[in-house]
Amino acid sequence: MTLPLEDYAVIGDLRTTAVVGANGSIDWLCLPDVDSPSCFARILGDESHGFWQLAPSSGGNATRRRYRENSLVLESEFDTPTGTVRVTDFMPIRETHPQVVRLVEGVTGTLDMRMNLTVRFGYGSEIPWVTSTDGLVRMTAGPESVALWHEVTAVGEDMHTVADFSVSEGQRFAFTLVWYPSHEDPPPPFDAMWALRHTDNFWRDWAAQCTYEGPWRDAVVRSLITLKALTYAPTGGIVAAATTSLPETLGGGRNWDYRYCWLRDATFTLESLMRGGYFEEAAAWRDWLLRAVAGDVGNLQIMYGPAGERRLEEWEASWLPGYEKSAPVRIGNAASRQFQLDVFGEVMSALYHSAHAEGVINTAVWNLQRVLMDEVESRWVEPDEGIWEVRGPRRHFTYSKVMAWVAVDRAIKTLEEWPDLDGPMERWRSLRQQIADEVCSRGYNEAIGAFTQYYGSDQLDASLLRIPLVGFLPPHDPRVISTIDAINTSLRDEGLVLRYRIHESDAGEDSCTNVDGLTGREGAFLACSFWLVDCLHLIGRTDEASELFTRLLALRNNLGLLSEEYDTVAHRLVGNFPQAFSHVSLVSSAYRLGQGDAANAPRAATRVRRTVNYANSLFSPAAKSAPTSRHHHGR
Repeated sequence: MTLPLEDYAVIGDLRTTAVVGANGSIDWLCLPDVDSPSCFARILGDESHGFWQLAPSSGGNATRRRYRENSLVLESEFDTPTGTVRVTDFMPIRETHPQVVRLVEGVTGTLDMRMNLTVRFGYGSEIPWVTSTDGLVRMTAGPESVALWHEVTAVGEDMHTVADFSVSEGQRFAFTLVWYPSHEDPPPPFDAMWALRHTDNFWRDWAAQCTYEGPWRDAVVRSLITLKALTYAPTGGIVAAATTSLPETLGGGRNWDYRYCWLRDATFTLESLMRGGYFEEAAAWRDWLLRAVAGDVGNLQIMYGPAGERRLEEWEASWLPGYEKSAPVRIGNAASRQFQLDVFGEVMSALYHSAHAEGVINTAVWNLQRVLMDEVESRWVEPDEGIWEVRGPRRHFTYSKVMAWVAVDRAIKTLEEWPDLDGPMERWRSLRQQIADEVCSRGYNEAIGAFTQYYGSDQLDASLLRIPLVGFLPPHDPRVISTIDAINTSLRDEGLVLRYRIHESDAGEDSCTNVDGLTGREGAFLACSFWLVDCLHLIGRTDEASELFTRLLALRNNLGLLSEEYDTVAHRLVGNFPQAFSHVSLVSSAYRLGQGDAANAPRAATRVRRTVNYANSLFSPAAKSAPTSRHHHGR
């Protein structure tokens, strides 16, 4: 039976990730890269689709699980009537081939263990040819192979590779799974204890650079480590999640492949990493962006593969029944071909903040920004699919227009701060005014006292919580406050925030088509809930903000991980896991709530002062990015 997402952890090597259950089973792993076909897909099906379980023969979940402090090394302890065993799971930072290392250590007593390795390449569809010698099992299908190096006796059993063994206090057994091209010989494993120390030190050293010192440091550091785990080291790309097709509601069909680099998600991730003091990741993402969009920016995609791949055709793995029967399982993402106007604003804003943090502007980056601005100038009047990737008709989504304003605003501010750059300042100022006027006249509904989902609509949308966060209007503008109040009242579900209301019909859920072109409901969107935290704090309702933030922290599993959404009916995490958008928003809210708190004082004077000043000034919604007083907004 599939585990709830709360019972999963993630490990990774900065090129791919493995999802590990509390029952000692790795139920999702794509090799050699995060967007490669999986060799373990039980999370989307059953045992026949691949898994690797290492646990006491008596079964059951771990009694205790934890990451080693500030690390991505996972420790799970199982208590049985005859003793306690610890299983340590990690992926060494890759040098050549990807490896998963699992260490079994006897803590007390003696107990029986069982290993079950079931490799199924091609998202669970391909059974490999298996050969075995002492200490080594090879599994091959077509161009790829995996090898299991082990220190116990392993045998074949009903198309599985199993090992039954005992472990006593003080004993240790290592298991290493390594992927390699099938025309090569299997590479030898690392010394397991050396690999453990090296991996642990890598993550601890990386986490030690975090400049946040507020009251939620543990949550912030864990979120930043999770975001780092979702980066693709060779290129600097940042994927949205480690998985595909984990449903937004159990049994539903809103299931998407998130193993790609959304420009929007990567931009938010970039900002959170910079808030934490991680500027190298920001520079790597910027360079990835330059390569990914090289060529005709008129064909800008909203997402790319981790290395900048553009062809992400969507298809269905019909043999996989889906997580808890939530079909279909989708590979690839058709939304990659959508037009989403807001992406221009998010990318322009991120590049502006990156340049400001470094104190210099890269000529190649500015050339890209100029081309992006050409697109904004010509296309901001068009309808689009919007931030939520609707699969219904294009509309004039209000948030998309706000972010077009942000794109122009950040271009103007770049020129103001680097006067040697070339650009049509006055034309852009006029355009900024024009967009602002239109948004406030067509996007605000006087009857309901709120900005609405799209022009002429009476529907609310949680994306509009970002209006004060991006500086389009100041937090205390009456229209902002009334929009926050409307969303706080009408889009809350058990205290959490929905992206928008799903409209059900008398004919039943499955027959109702919504603005997004889909049927069925979805869970509360965690990033939107964090945005409400930010907005409540900005308008002076900090107690409410802190209460909601505390509630959101409590939704994390016991390892500090969040998925995309929370199902308020099933009371479970849902959506792809772990989700960058959720962790990015957690970091942002922690910083906002902590601004001005003495706990955020720098501990490493020069670097931390630079980071805190940067975060407080540039990411403050009342800072330089607000419209000028010439706008009719009344400032």
